[in-house]
Amino acid sequence: MGRKNRNVNKFAQRKRDRKEQEKNPQEKPNGDNRKAYEDIVRENAAFEEYYKMQKICPEEQWPVFMQTLKENLPTAFRITGSKGEADALMKIVNSDYFSQLLNIKLKIDGKDEEEEIKPVNLPWYPGGFAWQLRLTRMDIRRNEALYRLHNFLVAETAAGGVSRQEQVSMIPPVVLDVKPHHKVLDMCAAPGSKTAQLIEFLHADEDKMPTGFVMANDVDNSRCYMLVHQAKRLNSPCIVITNHDSAFMPSIEVTDEQDPSKTKPLKFDRILCDVPCSGDATLRKNPDIWLKWSTGNGNNLHGVQYRILRRGCTLLAAGGRLVYSTCSFNPLENEAVLLRLLREAGGAVHLCDVTHMLPGLEFAKGMTHWRPASKDMVFYDKYEDVPEKWQTVVRPQMFPPTAEEIEKYQLEKCIRILPHQQDTGGFFVAVLEKTANLPWEKEDAEPQLEQPQEVKSAPPQKRRRMGGYREDPFVFFGNDEDVFPSIKSYYDLKDDFDPKCLLTRCHVGKKKNIYLVSPVVRDVVQRNERNIKIINTGVKTFVRCDNKNMTCPFRLSQEGLLSIAQYIGPKRRIEILKDDLILVLQCDNPSNPPDIKLFSEHTQNLVKDLATGSCVLEYRDRESKLELTLVGWRGVHSLRAYTAAPDAVHYLRILGADISKYDVNKFKLVENADAQTSETTETDVILNENLEEEVGTIEEEKNTETTTTGCSEI
Repeated sequence: MGRKNRNVNKFAQRKRDRKEQEKNPQEKPNGDNRKAYEDIVRENAAFEEYYKMQKICPEEQWPVFMQTLKENLPTAFRITGSKGEADALMKIVNSDYFSQLLNIKLKIDGKDEEEEIKPVNLPWYPGGFAWQLRLTRMDIRRNEALYRLHNFLVAETAAGGVSRQEQVSMIPPVVLDVKPHHKVLDMCAAPGSKTAQLIEFLHADEDKMPTGFVMANDVDNSRCYMLVHQAKRLNSPCIVITNHDSAFMPSIEVTDEQDPSKTKPLKFDRILCDVPCSGDATLRKNPDIWLKWSTGNGNNLHGVQYRILRRGCTLLAAGGRLVYSTCSFNPLENEAVLLRLLREAGGAVHLCDVTHMLPGLEFAKGMTHWRPASKDMVFYDKYEDVPEKWQTVVRPQMFPPTAEEIEKYQLEKCIRILPHQQDTGGFFVAVLEKTANLPWEKEDAEPQLEQPQEVKSAPPQKRRRMGGYREDPFVFFGNDEDVFPSIKSYYDLKDDFDPKCLLTRCHVGKKKNIYLVSPVVRDVVQRNERNIKIINTGVKTFVRCDNKNMTCPFRLSQEGLLSIAQYIGPKRRIEILKDDLILVLQCDNPSNPPDIKLFSEHTQNLVKDLATGSCVLEYRDRESKLELTLVGWRGVHSLRAYTAAPDAVHYLRILGADISKYDVNKFKLVENADAQTSETTETDVILNENLEEEVGTIEEEKNTETTTTGCSEI
């Protein structure tokens, strides 16, 4: 009898299911009218009538607007990671190397001759780190001539060097203007591409840990784990992932800096409200919306969107900034929601003009006139004209501003991006600033006397809650933690390192993984763990490694190395030369690491007196200012790196080393799969697994996009 609840590789299982379906094809159930994207007729008369009536774009631009909507969406990506690594990848994108990846010419619409496809830099993105390709996802995945480009995007995405994301989706975090000291809330965060941007901006100062943090929340428990995946790629100790209905996001208590014995309500400096929406601005990547679009989609979501925005403004600190965004064209989901909030806010909130933050971006101004419609496509100029049977669908708050309100609320400061303006998807963004308490905000309650519990006597029982069981507890180190002295001694940790920021996920038994959080995150978790549902926090820093040659039972983890490296003393650090680092990274057989004798004399002298066990490998390029910090292992006669395959490829690429053996042509692999089954090398297996996982991930995203409203990312 097999084990219950055993871990199953979902990508391998999907592959087995596909093969089983091919052998035993089954008819679709009655009523299943799903179509492949290629078979969808990209037309909807009601959609055209509705948006023509709303005058969503100038009449002379309507034909090109509709034509662009019917075309597939180009691919966009941005470069992430530390500044040194990002600069190195930027040089690669700008160099001949990237041109070689695009070793194909394609015919561009409107031109007779084929042209070389070059990446287009997005001028409004900070640092110039965002790019767009005139190629769709399917072009890249299915064209054998582009397999090296596909491999580049797969490997760099897995390593965290590149994030593939629709370009208009990158705008909200940019205009939110996050700084390292800000406390940031992402209210509807999944799948997490915008959250990743927020974390990157939070870590703009790489020399020290941010004093702020990002709280990423989503109402869907399963989608919260997509956020966990994004967070792990960024390796930040300053993120908390929560699972709540954002319209009823609970208040959070933090320690009062003026009197540490008391608490105070937390108000966020920056809030992102990327609310669930009808998604009709994503028609280029979600063509199935053509089949199911109706006026009722936007009408039904107006109330939900308003409640989320209202709660966000309540949680925002005076002087703070909130960004409201949707991937919908509908003014009932956009301007009407904002107008309703502005009317009720009594002047405590106002719209901001942020166009100076987006140089070179083409957009339309926010609308000041629109006409709500009922499901039978009848349009109304005022609520009194709405028949009684439609008065629960078309509400008084959905109507446009009066002449006096147009001047007062300045809705034209909103940003509406139309697909034909720069070959993108559609999007809507508005920036609000809060100047005072809102009329419905209660005065701050008297601070409560409460001390965080350092030690809990017994593990709590898992309690049934909406959306699943409570997560494992977050157990922070106390003053007398038994495993910390050996860690401190072995890694020569500096005295200013606070062990109370380390945590594990169990009260009893052996500690397997130790995680690190920033002091402010520790305070939030300890003060609120019983009141909010925390899915994940912290970055893995130490991993149990019961090796007989190691006096400390924990090795370093690459995930948390950059957060703790500044505290590690010199006795466990090795400044390695470039050729030696390449030698370490090219070793893809953990059981046969490079012998010490193969390294330069410089490195041999550094490691000859180094005790066996975990260590830090550091490389610094004095000319380019590239700095790499890796977890190493000093064996009895060898030196290796604890680096995952995608990370190794990433480091080798930016070091300019030969990575041709990793550029596996998946099309050839498929053709020769049967012949090569018994001869596949370990390297090929790793790459093939990554490619298979990529296909599975993209298919999963496609399924998610077709069944979920909201701004899902590429």
